[in-house]
Amino acid sequence: QVQVAESGGGLVQAGGSLRLSCAASGLTFRNYVMGWFRQAPGKERMFVAAISWSGGSTYYADSVKGRFTISRDNAKNTVYLQMNSLKPEDTAVYYCAGKRLMDNYNLSPLYDYWGHGTQVTVSS
Repeated sequence: QVQVAESGGGLVQAGGSLRLSCAASGLTFRNYVMGWFRQAPGKERMFVAAISWSGGSTYYADSVKGRFTISRDNAKNTVYLQMNSLKPEDTAVYYCAGKRLMDNYNLSPLYDYWGHGTQVTVSS
């Protein structure tokens, strides 16, 4: 049974940092592209970042480029999202997800496995 679990969310002031973690089990982690998405209240789930199987390629939404960094540790079956210079508009539930293929990494319906999400709140 595949399980994906996010952690590391919380309340932070604008300009601060958080690091989210996502641990996966029940799958061959190194064979999965991993992505981070977020959903603010009343809005659609949006792509944040994605990372290739080995971690050699990373992709970001324009809104987080230069502030967020995605990374992975295949030995620990974990993917991370380092978030710096946080803004109130980054407030959302952040989800981790996995898929086998790299194409269309920004499309949430193409991801096979999802976590339950972790809340990030940035106060002004």
